[in-house]
Amino acid sequence: MTSPTSNESSPMLALNNLDVYYGAIHALRGVSVTVNPGEVVTLIGANGAGKSTLLRAASGMIRPKAGTVRFLGEDITRTGTAAIVSRGLVHCPEGRRIFANMSVRENLELGAYLRRDKEGIAADMENGLTLFPRLRERFTQSAGTLSGGEQQMLAIARALMTRPKLLMLDEPSLGLAPNLVQEIFRIITLINQKEGVAVLLVEQNANQALAVANRGYVLETGTIILSGDAQELRANPEVKKAYLGE
Repeated sequence: MTSPTSNESSPMLALNNLDVYYGAIHALRGVSVTVNPGEVVTLIGANGAGKSTLLRAASGMIRPKAGTVRFLGEDITRTGTAAIVSRGLVHCPEGRRIFANMSVRENLELGAYLRRDKEGIAADMENGLTLFPRLRERFTQSAGTLSGGEQQMLAIARALMTRPKLLMLDEPSLGLAPNLVQEIFRIITLINQKEGVAVLLVEQNANQALAVANRGYVLETGTIILSGDAQELRANPEVKKAYLGE
C-alpha cells in the first residue's frame, strides 16, 4: 500500500458538498470526498447508499444540484465527460460495459480513442497485456466470449489505455469467483504502486477494499457517516458489524 504523496490541502480530486437528485430522490446529501496523489481511497456502504452516484457525479455522467467537483485544482463540475477523461480522470463503471461483439484488441483500442500517439498507445497496450496475461491469450477473441473475470480485466485494461492519473473503479469484484477477486485486488495494488495511478474504489467487499486502501469513507443513505484511515475503519466496531461480517 502506498503512502500519500500530498496533504489534505492539495487533493487530486475534491468533491465538495455534493447534492445529487434522481427526480425527487435525494441521492447524495452534502457529500465531500478527497483523493490525494498516490492514494487508494475506498467508498463502502450498502446497495443504494450513493456510492455509484458519487462516481457518476465526479466523471460528469450526472450533474450535481449543488456543490463542486475539482480535479487537479480545476473546477470540472460542468465539464463534459470526454474532456474529463482527457484530463486524466477515468471511470470504470459497474457491469464492465465492454463491447461484446468486438475483439479484445478492438476494445483496448477504443480505450485510446482520444489519443493520437501511436507508439504510446502500442506501449500501453503491451503493458495492459502484461498486467493481464489472459487478455493476451484471448487477444483476437470476441469480448463477449470471455468469462466474467476476464471481462472485468478487459474493462480495467481498457480504462488504463486512457493513461489515467486517477482511476475510479465501481464494484470491480462483483460476481467474481474468490480466486479472481484476489487477482483483481492484486492488480489494483499494482496499478497504484507501479503505475503511480491514484484510485477511488467503490466496492461491496469492504474487507478487501480497506485492505488495499489508504483511507476510506462510509456512505449511508447518501450521507458520509464515517471517514478516516483504512485500518482504523477496519477496526471500528460499527464498520465490523455492518460491513465486515464480524
